[in-house]
Amino acid sequence: MADHAPGTSRADLVADTALALLAERGMRGLTHRAVDEAAGLPQGSTSNVARTPEALLELAVRRHAEREARVLGLHETPDPRAGLDSLADAMALAVHLSVTDHRDLPVARHELALEATRRPALRAFYDAEGAVFRGHLTALVTALGSTAPARHVLSLVAWADGLMFSCAAGSYNAEPPTLAEVRAGLRELLAGMFDGDATRPAGDATGTGTGTGG
Repeated sequence: MADHAPGTSRADLVADTALALLAERGMRGLTHRAVDEAAGLPQGSTSNVARTPEALLELAVRRHAEREARVLGLHETPDPRAGLDSLADAMALAVHLSVTDHRDLPVARHELALEATRRPALRAFYDAEGAVFRGHLTALVTALGSTAPARHVLSLVAWADGLMFSCAAGSYNAEPPTLAEVRAGLRELLAGMFDGDATRPAGDATGTGTGTGG
């Protein structure tokens, strides 16, 4: 399992190990005993942090959201005044990192998403964490002049999720695209969303204007 920096909390160590096990072994390989062994912890340590399987999964979801937020740069939201290029650059870099340096994260997320379809409590927890990212993206595309923020966010999330799945676990796992290729695909998608004008800066509306209604 991955090394952890000094000072990492016991809860974070357990959660990171759980995510690594999910990516490596799937849901069947995630047990309290397996986390203890993989993390090099005394027997029963994981149970002290997350007593039930449901609690362990919720801990993993929360930690995954924290780590993915760092990869996606949610705390460094692009300036909408810079136009669509700013969003394209930021999202392309995040997606590319997810399928190269951090491909265990999309694999673990898909395992958690599938398990959430079978556990209503986990479903609610998983969706609440995902809503944070969608909220950031909705605010950004609205500021960029989207006339249908909800629909545009769904398209962007679906595009990113599909590309990450294909390159991390699907048929493109052996040949992920370059950063330039990811950006080109995203730029085409954004251009279609914003009236086909790929160079229009934020606030310079054409055609249907800059309304923010869905």
